[in-house]
Order: sequence, then C-alpha cells, then structure tokens
Amino acid sequence: MLDPSILQKIQASFAAQTMMQTLEAKLISAACGQVHIESPIVAGARQQQGVGHAGLTFSLGDSAAGYAALSVMPAEAEVMTAEIKINLLAPAKGQRLIAIGKVIKPGRRLVIVQADVYAVDNGVQSHIALLQGTMVPVVL
Repeated sequence: MLDPSILQKIQASFAAQTMMQTLEAKLISAACGQVHIESPIVAGARQQQGVGHAGLTFSLGDSAAGYAALSVMPAEAEVMTAEIKINLLAPAKGQRLIAIGKVIKPGRRLVIVQADVYAVDNGVQSHIALLQGTMVPVVL
C-alpha cells in the first residue's frame, strides 16, 4: 500500500513536468513500486514514417520507471535517472502508448527499475519497448 503522502508527492511532481504536459501524458495509477502512465501519440511526437518517435517511448518509460522508484524512496528524497537503457521491440504504431514502470530491486542508494511500453492500435496492445535502469535518490 502506497502512503498517501507519497502518492500526493508523485502526483505533484508529475503535474510539474512540462515534458509530460507537452506529450499530453497522464498519470493513471501509482502503487508501491509500480506506476502506470499513458499518452496519446500526438502529431508533434511522430517520426517520419508516422509512428511514435522513440523519444516519446523513452520519455514515457523513463518517467514511469522513475516514479516507481520514487514510490519506494524516503519521503525527503527526489529521484533522478543515473542510467537507463531501452530495447525498442516494435514501432510505436497506434493511437496511444502505455508505460508501466516497476521497481526490480529497491535500495538506499540505487533503485533498479524496469519499464514496459505498449502501443495501442485500434484496441490491440503491442509490447514495443523494454527499459531497464538505475534511479538514485537526491535531496535538492
């Protein structure tokens, strides 16, 4: 169960991210160690073949993984990505993307995370990317 104050912190942090606003992304849910974000594949986030740009896929996956990490960090901490890798599995074809971030291994200094990104095309969901990385707690 996610502490209500941590949920509020995640919601406020997400609302302050202008990148997520630009992408019209929405925080769908947050639980202890898991976060779900969705975004339409907006016209300004497509590449030359008309599918979602890898930058869109990466941004959503990174944010979902980061907020999953924040959900297990101390209340005074903020989160930063130390490193993250992406495997692009298929084109981001469709109307929207779903990113589900989860904590693989929590720690005091390093939190190992993963995110799966799915494209939804006319109701059919396809796994298009897998991200794995390391998040670190920071006090700003």
